[in-house]
Amino acid sequence: MLKGPPRRPARIVIHLTPRAGRDALDGWDGEALRVRVAAPPADGRANDALLRLLAGALGLAPSRLRLVSGATSRRKLVEVEGIEAEEMLRRLEAVLLGRSRRA
Repeated sequence: MLKGPPRRPARIVIHLTPRAGRDALDGWDGEALRVRVAAPPADGRANDALLRLLAGALGLAPSRLRLVSGATSRRKLVEVEGIEAEEMLRRLEAVLLGRSRRA
């Protein structure tokens, strides 16, 4: 059986604000998704909180997400396995739309 080319994991640029009052996806800022987490940046806790929050929003296990770059920066690149880029964006838009309807 022939297989197609291997799928590349989806990637998303994140602008992270640590030590926020709560964890939330705040919407788009250009190409980056603005995210805030209550965790402090010390010892990678904000990065871990980011990956858990994003995984929950996408309906994936946190182990499917990986921080590719920006471990000590507010601007990060996250790789998401098991989902195509278009589907990832669709799911994030659904979460953001649901949040704005509740506000």
